[in-house]
Amino acid sequence: MFIEVDGVEKVFEVRKKTGFLKRERRQVRAVDTLSFTVARGEMVGYIGPNGAGKSTTIKMLTGILTPSAGRLRVAGIDPSRERTRLAHRIGVVFGQRTTLWWDLPLIDSYRLMHRMYRIPDARYAENLDRLVELLDLGALLDVPVRQLSLGQRMRGDIVAALLHDPDVLYLDEPTIGLDVISKARVREFLRELNVERGTTVLLTTHDLQDIEQLCSRVMVIDHGRLMYDGPLAGLHEVGESERTLVVDLERELPPIEAGGSARVVRVEGPRQWLAFPASESAAPLVARIAAEYPLVDLSVREPDIESVIATIYAERTTA
Repeated sequence: MFIEVDGVEKVFEVRKKTGFLKRERRQVRAVDTLSFTVARGEMVGYIGPNGAGKSTTIKMLTGILTPSAGRLRVAGIDPSRERTRLAHRIGVVFGQRTTLWWDLPLIDSYRLMHRMYRIPDARYAENLDRLVELLDLGALLDVPVRQLSLGQRMRGDIVAALLHDPDVLYLDEPTIGLDVISKARVREFLRELNVERGTTVLLTTHDLQDIEQLCSRVMVIDHGRLMYDGPLAGLHEVGESERTLVVDLERELPPIEAGGSARVVRVEGPRQWLAFPASESAAPLVARIAAEYPLVDLSVREPDIESVIATIYAERTTA
């Protein structure tokens, strides 16, 4: 296995003021006996509510944090003991924290990384040209990073993380701040990267469409523990989650007779909301409504992942 996490724990000591000169020490367990493996070339979604332990896990996998207990290996390397050696094998995009130099033009950040990682000149030029073209950054290379929008900077960070051909890529909210077209471009790029170079990807996100379109496997962490590990459809089944189809009709009509497992949950004038199991495709339902009703517009709303996780957690704690 390319990534091995075996019984890993991370405990932080927190000091809390309890009086004028008194402080109380307590321990916070951010990661609790966590175990999983990821094969080379897998694309895995790693999701959970805020504070679940996702970022702590990633920081231990990169060597930024040292586990309190357990064993970690990435490409056979202990991250906390050989962080410099591991740095040449991994790429990281940490959400809203950029790895780019704030006051320098984007291209200068890439030139610095060229030297830092000692990337051969020909390989650097080839990677830079390909990545810049795929992520549409050509017109922004001479723009200082501080002047880039969040979406532009996110794309810039993805390029920076991949210039040295890492074996594994850790992504934290890679499509945050991107418009629909840019999101599609980034997702397609990540798929190509995985297929062409076999790059292992561990993706944390709140956008379920990122997971659905990129990952065949999803892991759910909550309170530092692994709650689920399997396909996304299985997660929806376990959490009994539902999607919502929002239908705009030409005029106000009685509740739509959807049939099957779909049901109308709300009606406001010509707009109706239908709930259906998230593990089912929306296509048959949409086709049936389009054929039988005067349709103006419709959209599908994804389930709230935190609600799904809360349901799983409640079931585990009462079992």
